[in-house]
Amino acid sequence: MNTYVILRRNGWRTGDDLARAAEVSRETGDAMPDEVRWIRSYVIEEPDGGLGTVCIYQGTSPEAVRRHASLAGLPATEVIPVADTVLVRPDPVPVSG
Repeated sequence: MNTYVILRRNGWRTGDDLARAAEVSRETGDAMPDEVRWIRSYVIEEPDGGLGTVCIYQGTSPEAVRRHASLAGLPATEVIPVADTVLVRPDPVPVSG
């Protein structure tokens, strides 16, 4: 499988909307494990106050990644193949308050 960055712009109004979409995305991906795997997502605040995401997926092709998005009802504004990985530090662990 190849690695892809998926930019999902302006997909959700609230964190609850995003949580519901994430559950559908996980279920959809679990039904197609030989085609796509969700690795992680970063939530971004859009200029209009909505939420988008930058997602890291593995997939057999850009078409498989877009098919997953379509089946899950998710935007896939851009699907970008990853050429290489440079890991400087692991993802930070959020501080619980």
